[in-house]
Amino acid sequence: MKKTLILMMACLLGLSIVQSSCKKKKDDPEPDPTPTTPVTPAPSLYDRVGGTAMVSDPNNSGQMIEKGRLTLRSVVDSSVFVIAADTAMTKYFGTLLGEVGMGNTTGFAALSKNFTDFLCVATGSKNSAYAYTGKSMKDAHDPSKNSRMGMKVNATDFDRFVGDIGTGLAKNGVTAANNKALVDDLVALLYSTKNDIVQR
Repeated sequence: MKKTLILMMACLLGLSIVQSSCKKKKDDPEPDPTPTTPVTPAPSLYDRVGGTAMVSDPNNSGQMIEKGRLTLRSVVDSSVFVIAADTAMTKYFGTLLGEVGMGNTTGFAALSKNFTDFLCVATGSKNSAYAYTGKSMKDAHDPSKNSRMGMKVNATDFDRFVGDIGTGLAKNGVTAANNKALVDDLVALLYSTKNDIVQR
């Protein structure tokens, strides 16, 4: 009998401990009745110019290219031609323009690749094949460290350069009229390099 009484008391004690641990304390926060919705990150600039969707590369028959890279490369190539026609800008690119004038496009191809790689990384591409391996923006625009650069850039000509890139964007269908937010974000990205590029 004594054993039964001890066993019952132990059971009651155990039950009271379980009940007290399950009781809601006054300080416990109320559970949030609204289900949590995962936050979708905003698309990167790279996503907004085409992203990782694979498309045919018009410059390389039978090859595929990410649409984001194709867009950026097209803008770069169009912009280089706009800059070459801008008489205020030719003083910076004498070597390149001389080569192209003689039919040598290797310098142009290297510039197109480097600038496109830079823009891919800067806009958020995660494709390691598009990694930028060129000089820093400061060194690339310093004639003492880059013999292909005609002279140091001033603020006025940097603004012209950004305007010429805007013309390159428009030649590829991206304008403030049809996508102001994208144009503004791309211009802001270019202006983030101004302190390194403007050196006089």
